[in-house]
Amino acid sequence: MPVRTGEQLAEVAGRAAEHGIASQIHAIGDAAVRTVLGQQVSVAAATTVSGRLAARCGPAAATPHASLDRLFPTPGGLAAADLVAPLQHWSGPLLGICVGLQLFFEHSEEDGTDALGLMAGRVARLQDAPLLPHIGWNDVNFKPDPLFAGVATDATFYFVHSYYAVPEDDTHVVARTDYAGASFPCIVQEGSVVGTQFHPEYWTGEHPDGRTLIGNFATWANLRVS
Repeated sequence: MPVRTGEQLAEVAGRAAEHGIASQIHAIGDAAVRTVLGQQVSVAAATTVSGRLAARCGPAAATPHASLDRLFPTPGGLAAADLVAPLQHWSGPLLGICVGLQLFFEHSEEDGTDALGLMAGRVARLQDAPLLPHIGWNDVNFKPDPLFAGVATDATFYFVHSYYAVPEDDTHVVARTDYAGASFPCIVQEGSVVGTQFHPEYWTGEHPDGRTLIGNFATWANLRVS
């Protein structure tokens, strides 16, 4: 299966940094603040604030193994920050983006990693794709859902990934995307746990719907905990 060259990936990384994808966590906070007036957004790297959180946002980059071990800004990542158990027992709204969605499942073929196990299912590599990673703006075919209030039916969202979620229960799939003739889940939801394979925190004037979706999640989260 063809993969992108180092030069191509470096170019993509440069574009991502230029548009702020390198700071996903802060971009998510900025998006929510600017779209939902009155919402307070905090970046948490320890459990000391967990009792004050209405919702959590999961990591949006790297691999499941790296996210569990290295992504959070403390040595050892999620484990060292003592966030694995709190995430597994978190009863409030939880949003996972890109690999954050993948962490919700039981196991990932990428690095052979056991993940958080919040949803039954696994994470598999995209098959028969003409080029990996899958990078760029893609249509999303979604079911009627409060998360998509105000989102155009022809909205496109930004993807950067080579793996996708395979839930055991297909009713947890809220939206799907087609890439090279293959359809895969790009939004999953089980109870108060929501995951997006694409990056809603990345939007432009021509592609504004990610901002709307993050705002909808913040509103939805407050309704669930109020």
